[in-house]
Amino acid sequence: MPCDGKLPACTACEKAGRESECSAANDQFARGKERSYVAALELRVEKLERRLNYAQSRKASVAFHTDGGTNFPGPPGAERKDSLAVIRAAIHRKAARKRENSDVNSLVSDFGFLSVNATTRDFEPSVNNMTFARLVLAAAGNDPLPEPTKASAKLPSRQAYHGIVQYYIAHVHSLFPFFPETSLFALLEELHIQQQPTQPNMPPPRSNLRSSDYWMLYMVLAIGSSAQSRSRQDSYFNSGVEYASRAMPYADRALAPGHVTQIQSLLLLTLYSMLDPAHFDSWHLIGFTCRAIVDLGFHQDPPQSQSMDAAALDARRRTFYCAYALDRAISMVHARAFSFTDDAINVAFPTMIGVVQTLPQQSTLQNMQALQPPRSPASGQPPISPSTVPAANPALLLFQLRRAQSHWYQTLYQSDPSDPLPDPAAYVWRMCADMREWHDALPATLPGPIREMFDLELQYSYVYCIAPSARAPLVTAYGRMLIFEHVIAYVDRMMALARGGLNPVWHTYHDSLRLFFMGSQFVAVLRDTATADAILAGGGSIPVPLAMPGEAPPPPMPVLRAGSPSTNVPNNNGSNAASNANNGNNELPPSLASAHTNNGTNVDRSVACLERVSWTLSAYGARWQDAEQLATGFKTISRPVLESLWARQATQNKQPPKSAAPPVPTLVSHQQQQRQPPLPQYQQQAYQPQLPQQLPQQLPQQLPQQLAQQLAQQFSQQLPQQQQNYYQVPQQQQYQQLPPQHQQQQQTPPPHMQYQPQQLRQPAGPVPVHYLNNMQHPPPPPGGTR
Repeated sequence: MPCDGKLPACTACEKAGRESECSAANDQFARGKERSYVAALELRVEKLERRLNYAQSRKASVAFHTDGGTNFPGPPGAERKDSLAVIRAAIHRKAARKRENSDVNSLVSDFGFLSVNATTRDFEPSVNNMTFARLVLAAAGNDPLPEPTKASAKLPSRQAYHGIVQYYIAHVHSLFPFFPETSLFALLEELHIQQQPTQPNMPPPRSNLRSSDYWMLYMVLAIGSSAQSRSRQDSYFNSGVEYASRAMPYADRALAPGHVTQIQSLLLLTLYSMLDPAHFDSWHLIGFTCRAIVDLGFHQDPPQSQSMDAAALDARRRTFYCAYALDRAISMVHARAFSFTDDAINVAFPTMIGVVQTLPQQSTLQNMQALQPPRSPASGQPPISPSTVPAANPALLLFQLRRAQSHWYQTLYQSDPSDPLPDPAAYVWRMCADMREWHDALPATLPGPIREMFDLELQYSYVYCIAPSARAPLVTAYGRMLIFEHVIAYVDRMMALARGGLNPVWHTYHDSLRLFFMGSQFVAVLRDTATADAILAGGGSIPVPLAMPGEAPPPPMPVLRAGSPSTNVPNNNGSNAASNANNGNNELPPSLASAHTNNGTNVDRSVACLERVSWTLSAYGARWQDAEQLATGFKTISRPVLESLWARQATQNKQPPKSAAPPVPTLVSHQQQQRQPPLPQYQQQAYQPQLPQQLPQQLPQQLPQQLAQQLAQQFSQQLPQQQQNYYQVPQQQQYQQLPPQHQQQQQTPPPHMQYQPQQLRQPAGPVPVHYLNNMQHPPPPPGGTR
């Protein structure tokens, strides 16, 4: 029987009982050289061992090459198919990882549709499933919005909503262009067509609008209408609330995570919350917005290997920087931390491709050119220079300013307070120099209202940066003088805006918070015992710090132009302002209404500044209810300072006017300035005239005019000589020439001054009775102020 090749033994051998002797021939082994089954297995095992050894050697070579070694020789020709299989498997594994990552991202993007309610319907049937949008509205909402009326179910007339949208484009979209304005007009036109009445036999037109489109339309109308409001009872405010109520039913899909429309919808709601703080909290909303930015990866530019359309990339960058600018502004005005640091972002500035600029051309301030500071070319290459961007693009200029503010705010306020700066004054001057170079390089074609807004931003940034902070708690005398001057200029502009018509650019409730901050810093400067007297005396004795080699010089004092809303007021001892502060009347006091020159003393300017802050906050209270609390709080903390200033005014009125001008400030380094002793009160009596101690007992009654002329002539001869002697003595020598009891008084302050350093000092020497009565009990420092 022929062999059938059955293993381990063929059928014939099994029948013959010779299974152990069977050997079958096959294609691999010729007849006469057959191998047994065991020998074939051994050959297979040997082959597999060779493959295993090769794989291990290849793995070792790859590891050695990674560490800097050389590769082993390539595989033999017989094993190349196996190496290709290994490479093919690695490619498949990489593709599988990409599919897995895509599935994870898709799962995260659907998070908004998941239920975050931990109570089941079996236990709480009245509770509905809470979407992400409802979670946002519940966390960021204050008072609930009223239910929309039936009259607001449809859009207003074409002319009415066209004016609202144009105001939004000119005043809001010019600063925050996170969506194209052409798409807004297209959506408005389509919605207006759908709401037109149709014929009885004709079906209504099919709607192609999504929930995010309805949200955008109604929120733009709400922002554009509320931004024009001047009171909580006017039609603009009521219309804005109505439009916001109409947008709420579309929140679930408009705020769904995983889409760009979520970021745009949150940005619109954040802008509206800045105009309506009674219903929404802007700080919580900007936090949700920034988390959505990070969730979609907008805080990082896409890699260069990923090709993206230039217009799409520019729109992505605009969306990010709009959220960035709002986050920085809202966090600073609330004195809170940013949503993310600058180290976590890597996004270039947008090029504003396809952005149509519609800017406001009218300003509510009179003599706008007189309010502009002198322009000078920027020195060197500023780190944030608008000269490299398209001319008159306010959004890019605002983005650059927010980057500069973010830099010093993180360093001064969000860093470790136990690690103070080695030279805080030099750092502050350098930051102020960067912002000043940015301001000096603003395009000349910038509209007046935009420049006015940037001027206010610069003055606010100066005061915020110079003020005491966690890492720079000490402020030089020159820095306090800068705060004094910039606050006065800022308050003048804000009061003019409050008295004007419509808002020039973008005016929100946060402006009242900024005004309260500026006024609080002004009160803190006047409470400082080391420099308050020198500032109120004219500031001529405060030296200008000398910049160290390679460091930026300190910023100059603001230039006050003639004809601007001035800082000088005719003296009225605070009677009118006091009555208005007590009864809360928003009527402009005569002392403020008559201010139009710049020739008053610093005491008069201080009184006017404090009165204007109170009046402006009260005026903002008619628009935002929270501003009324700010006005009440500021009147409380500024009242002791005002009483002291009114007493100084009364004292100055009883003294003859001084004709000599203050001396030119000397230059010293800021380190020497911090070590110099404060100006003593004893110097204030140095140049007062010495009138005759005894007058004639019997005066001729018929010659009163001759006696008055004689006394005036004697006074005019003594005053210039004493003033000249006073100004010729250096400041340090004046301190050393004081009597011993006065030197000891300056070195060791009274006990109540040691624990309350912000109180106003009592003047040395004889004090008038009416002044002493007001200062017997020093006013306590206000709570919560620096």
